[in-house]
Amino acid sequence: MLSHFIELVLFRIPGIKSCLINRWYQYLTARYTQREWTFMNYGYAHLNGEKKLALHTRDEADRHCIQLYHHVTAPANVLDKKILEIGSGRGGGASYLARYLKPKSIVGIDLSSNAVDLCNRMYSQPNLSFQTGDAMKIPFPDRSFDVVINVESSHCYQSMKDFIREVIRVLRPGGFFSWADILWKRSIEKTTRHFRNPGLRSIREWNITPSVLHALKLDHDRKLNTIKCLAPKFTHKMICEFAAVKGTKTYKSLKDQRRIYLSKIFQKV
Repeated sequence: MLSHFIELVLFRIPGIKSCLINRWYQYLTARYTQREWTFMNYGYAHLNGEKKLALHTRDEADRHCIQLYHHVTAPANVLDKKILEIGSGRGGGASYLARYLKPKSIVGIDLSSNAVDLCNRMYSQPNLSFQTGDAMKIPFPDRSFDVVINVESSHCYQSMKDFIREVIRVLRPGGFFSWADILWKRSIEKTTRHFRNPGLRSIREWNITPSVLHALKLDHDRKLNTIKCLAPKFTHKMICEFAAVKGTKTYKSLKDQRRIYLSKIFQKV
């Protein structure tokens, strides 16, 4: 009953949710600085004979997390484009894009200054940089980017309306906005209304819940072993929930379809 009440409060009052989640991210990044942990998303596993993504041996351990970024970004054709990632986390996704898809440049912004500091220490690709930034007040001029991407981050934001407004502002005309996130089923219609903006034209939408669940199953043992090796025992339950390992409430909510994982791509009108 108490956990249900807390969840209800967080759902009804996004300002509280945003503050708490940001503090949690700040703690995780400050506490766990290992270079082996570069991704924070749930991942994407290919189904129905999809072609396997070619990766260097050093990236194989993060295959499913990388495949989520590839799924989200590849349709936008980012070769020689200027990319902004909003909510870049520990930087693994932006690093993959910079190395494999060869954009002209990619800038990752994150509200967590600890995450930005960590990324700037870990990565040195010439077309990749990171800086602190708020999704509701993006620190760049109008029409600065060809592509904006946002992966598994917007559920933390205080205002989807302000976030989408800012995305449209910094995109160049004809530019692409690629988005993916986990949503409570009850909130899908509300989120969809925010995306019905005259500045955006919907290109395609995918329900990728089955592929995300499959990735979580395949990565279960690796994630659990990593958590046990790197984190103190008293934090295991919280981090397992954060990582949506099998058996957690988050995992079960995807499995029984109370939550849905959606991916969308738009073009600026």
